[in-house]
Amino acid sequence: MKKVLILGAAGRDFHNFNVVFRDDPAYRVVAFTATQIPNIENRAYPAGLAGKLYPDGIPIVPEGELESTIHKYGVDAVVFSYSDVSHQTVMHLASRAVAAGADFWLLGTERTQLAAQVPVVSVCAVRTGCGKSPVSRRVVQELRAQGLRPVVVRHPMPYGDLAAERLERFATLEDMERYGCTIEEMEEYEPHLRQNAVVYAGVDYEAILRQAEGEADVILWDGGNNDTPFYCSDLEIVVVDPHRAGHELSYYPGEVNFRRAEVLVINKVDTASPEAIEAVRSNIRKINPGAVVIETECRVTAAEPERIKGRRVLVVEDGPTLTHGEMAFGAGVVAAQKYGAADQADPKPYAVGSIRSTFERFPHLKCLLPAMGYSETQRHELEETINRTPCDLVLVATPVDLTRLLHLNKPSLRIGYEVVERTKPGFAEMIAEFAAHAASPRKAKSA
Repeated sequence: MKKVLILGAAGRDFHNFNVVFRDDPAYRVVAFTATQIPNIENRAYPAGLAGKLYPDGIPIVPEGELESTIHKYGVDAVVFSYSDVSHQTVMHLASRAVAAGADFWLLGTERTQLAAQVPVVSVCAVRTGCGKSPVSRRVVQELRAQGLRPVVVRHPMPYGDLAAERLERFATLEDMERYGCTIEEMEEYEPHLRQNAVVYAGVDYEAILRQAEGEADVILWDGGNNDTPFYCSDLEIVVVDPHRAGHELSYYPGEVNFRRAEVLVINKVDTASPEAIEAVRSNIRKINPGAVVIETECRVTAAEPERIKGRRVLVVEDGPTLTHGEMAFGAGVVAAQKYGAADQADPKPYAVGSIRSTFERFPHLKCLLPAMGYSETQRHELEETINRTPCDLVLVATPVDLTRLLHLNKPSLRIGYEVVERTKPGFAEMIAEFAAHAASPRKAKSA
């Protein structure tokens, strides 16, 4: 029996365990490690999810305890199982594992993907913050235009009670409250729900698949970070960000997506430099010349842009895009500049609790605020930080309406962003061709 330690961040790690190791007596998973996401370590993967071979569940320990865990359990193999990290970081972890006496494994995509009984379209990216979410929403619209009923399955974000989050189905905004979603989860689910799309998420993605395919003509896999799809895809769409040109070849598993993609979307061509866009095009020609390429703007809008001109604004951006996505700005900064803000307020001196710690951990963040909200405590700290920061107007550039979740003491304005094609073929032509070959409309099933 090989003793295995799985390195993770509450998502891919659990999936890899479920589909590869859970019921195989040849392996004994002694622990998971945790990183990236606050407050997920020092829990346990519950027995109800771990299966009959693990009646006591499986401990989750901080990644910093990698070497001591290898020595404590006599680990034979360390399995890397999370996403959006540089190749250098992956090899540092490999070096730590090998130096401590264990093998270091990366599981292949084919070994970890589940087969669906209906067609699957996957939308993934090469980094967090490429603009994958608006691409996913656009694909849902085009699938509907073909007479198909898409159901969205979202990459996992199980930050709470894992047993309770085994299988979650969202059809209304109230469902997010019922499941106690974090801001990060709401940012992904709410835009789909406002388009009247059903969204599934959770921990056990085989159980999720079997229920979702019962009400879908097509499943849309809405990927997270730059992870590879959990399901075998009939069409793989991958979004690339020229603001981070070259990252498509230097981050894991984003490069895997880049090499596998049938469609590559070069997003944000309206704000990236011509040199950066050409660098991405050049990498596509070298690495994946057979992919269909769509170039898109990430068009930023404000319902009342005149309120921004001449004002001192506090920009609140999507949290993961700025943190482990390593972006220095998002749609809110673009809107502030586009619509003539006089100045961007610096929230750093007014940050409290974990928000202050976020700025310390990510020193590249200047004059903007990441919308961190992994817990109720952190949500209150975000609210207090906003309310303490002197400004005329808060620009809320997150996919979720923060004014519905936070009590703000100053005016706010939501910023939107959607993809708009600059080249042909575009999403309509691509999905029409997909529908003609891989999917056919059928009478929608009841939920």
